[in-house]
Amino acid sequence: MSLQGLLEDRDELDDSQAPLLDHLIELRKRLLWSFAALAVTFGICLYFAKPIFVVLVHPLVAAGQNRLIYTQIFEAFFVELKVAFFAGLMLAFPVIANQIWLFVAPGLYKKEKRALLPFLLATPILFGLGASLAYFIAIPLALHYLLGFGGNLGGVTQEAMPAVGNYLTFVMQFLFGFGFAFLLPVLLMLLERAGIVTRDQLVAARRYAWVGSFGVAMILTPPDVGSMLLLAVPLCILYELTLVATWFTQKRREREAAKNPAPDVVN
Repeated sequence: MSLQGLLEDRDELDDSQAPLLDHLIELRKRLLWSFAALAVTFGICLYFAKPIFVVLVHPLVAAGQNRLIYTQIFEAFFVELKVAFFAGLMLAFPVIANQIWLFVAPGLYKKEKRALLPFLLATPILFGLGASLAYFIAIPLALHYLLGFGGNLGGVTQEAMPAVGNYLTFVMQFLFGFGFAFLLPVLLMLLERAGIVTRDQLVAARRYAWVGSFGVAMILTPPDVGSMLLLAVPLCILYELTLVATWFTQKRREREAAKNPAPDVVN
């Protein structure tokens, strides 16, 4: 980068700097907007809590289970609150992410803004892909496996009677587990972009990443091979795609450095 470019970036950052009190006021403003968005979406989702829960229950019905129970007086009520909160959080995420961006962006250089914005846009997409994989494939497969333990055991009928609270926890564990797991490329590329790790280090850690992917899959999925592979294999593929992406970004930075060499420092 030329000396003029460095001075322009410094001036741009200096112009965006503000006293601590102004930062706290801005943070308060962004938090209020985020909580307001969550409150609105929570209220809307609370009104539609039952239809939303019907969607979440569909994999259970498709697996042949047509009965849910609750063993505590307030359990069904709290389940509706949780359903509304989780659904409201997902709906409010674009607003919350935008508020985070509006708070952080003034302290960034133009190049840093251009570098971070694609990651911010990719986050909900990757999370949605992971949650979709969980809802349409992993959860039905896990339910088919887990409900297969029912039957006649020496004259005693063993029957699954899932409670609404336990089932919601089960579904949310899958949806959020798969969703956050699919954010692995965003995390790794941000770490590489910040200089915390290098692409060579990521390549050297490939085998450990693969083992870690299977370890995470064993924790987040039931103890059957199919469910574990449904999470572990995509994680390994995403890791390899991250290595490819970091190769392109590394080459681009090298070309930019060759076009704009750093100025010599004169003592």
